[in-house]
Amino acid sequence: QLQASGGGLVQAGGSLRLSCAASGRTFSSYSMGWFRQAPGKGREFVSAISWSGSSTFYADSVERRFTISRDNALNTVYLQMTSLKPEDTAVYYCAAIRIFTPGDRRWSSWDYWGQGTLVTVSS
Repeated sequence: QLQASGGGLVQAGGSLRLSCAASGRTFSSYSMGWFRQAPGKGREFVSAISWSGSSTFYADSVERRFTISRDNALNTVYLQMTSLKPEDTAVYYCAAIRIFTPGDRRWSSWDYWGQGTLVTVSS
């Protein structure tokens, strides 16, 4: 089970931190990631982090604005979002995958999903 939280309404230029807490099993050996889905659009890759936290990956659209991190002791992954833009408005989902291939960013490749948390950025 993955439980995402931390979404909300924020003005453009603001910040939010999303959290994804795992329960029922440990995901410390899994890569973790964030996807988002804006109204009327498909689910897109945002960011991923290796099981150890030593490698991180970002979509071009969020590079240098978002930071992914994880705390395996707490079984939690975070997404720190700064300089938010209206186009960042979406439902954000956390996900887990046993082996992440950086060149494969299809949401269908991921094994476990959280329920999503809504981020709304006003202009």
